[in-house]
Amino acid sequence: MNFIKLTADRIFDGYGFKENSVLIVTNDGTIEAVVPTAEAGDAIKKVNGLLSPGFINCHCHLELSHMKGMIEEHTGLLKFVNQVVRQRNTHPEQIPTAIEQAEATMLKNGIVAVGDICNTTDTLFQKAKRKLYYHNFIEVIGFEPAQAAENFQTYKKVYDDYQQVFHPRQLSLTPHAPYSVSTPLWKLLSDFPGNHLLSIHNQETADEDEWFRSGAGGFKDLYERLQLQQAPVMPSGKTSLQTYGAYLKREQQLLFIHNVFTTAADIQYAKSRFPAAFWCLCPNANYYISNLLPDIPMFIEQQASLVLGTDSLASNYDLNIWSELLRIQKHFPQLTIDQMLPWATINGARALKIDHLYGSFEKGKKPGVVQVAGNEITRIY
Repeated sequence: MNFIKLTADRIFDGYGFKENSVLIVTNDGTIEAVVPTAEAGDAIKKVNGLLSPGFINCHCHLELSHMKGMIEEHTGLLKFVNQVVRQRNTHPEQIPTAIEQAEATMLKNGIVAVGDICNTTDTLFQKAKRKLYYHNFIEVIGFEPAQAAENFQTYKKVYDDYQQVFHPRQLSLTPHAPYSVSTPLWKLLSDFPGNHLLSIHNQETADEDEWFRSGAGGFKDLYERLQLQQAPVMPSGKTSLQTYGAYLKREQQLLFIHNVFTTAADIQYAKSRFPAAFWCLCPNANYYISNLLPDIPMFIEQQASLVLGTDSLASNYDLNIWSELLRIQKHFPQLTIDQMLPWATINGARALKIDHLYGSFEKGKKPGVVQVAGNEITRIY
């Protein structure tokens, strides 16, 4: 077996930086070891910048890739969602090519695994090529409580189509958001046997908590415009998260997505009920949609397990995890790349339950090897 020895200005192994070290990897990208330079022998190749395991994108909507640039920035969530619904089928002939190009962009940007939201089977043709690892979150939406069973079956059919191509460990039937899933539909999702991992758009707008606390705000207006016979979920006097958390089984593994208006009390509630939960930050999308970011230092103070996502090209400028780190640093300059890199690597792998394969330079793994020189990303393996 041929071994390649790589060193760089800095080597990040998924957990921290290894000084004066060499990464030893086979020619198919399998990690052999990270060893001190003095023990590595000769024939060491030096590259500039940083070496890191491949990046994990815990939240993407690959099927919306054709919508790049179609929606204005800073509209706020309700207007943004309305535009997605209205425009997502405007140019269906562009969808396959856009999906293929978006995946190529992720590969180029050092991404090796993706938690991808699926409302349709549009991405299935590309994912079947196995260029990236995907966890497919088949996303369920259903406002009318009386139609819960029908809504469930609609998306279960999409799930079944994905199951023809993917092992069930790479599939979930997951709720879209607290405001768009009716209470009986929550129960169907919670009881679905394949849901070892769930993702949910959480507290992305202040209107969400306003509805759950008092029945007022933008979602009240939305439900009235939709002429629903009954609101999907009734106000509880509590925050969104502290309301729908009761609908899910204790210790359910979860990815909370966006979390722009999440509080320390919400985090502590979630930690008590869902200790294996991860909190996914999508800062470029938050900036694009609402010109707001979560209070990330507060999440760190609360010892929340953080990961990163790009959201879709409808709400982002690129599909690039490194750019997400730079966005965070721009808004919170006290946070260092060193602090945040585990969010992009080992934490992301743990969140998608693939840390036995990805996320760190450990013997036997094939996590990808990415070089970052300046802000230029090169995928070595």
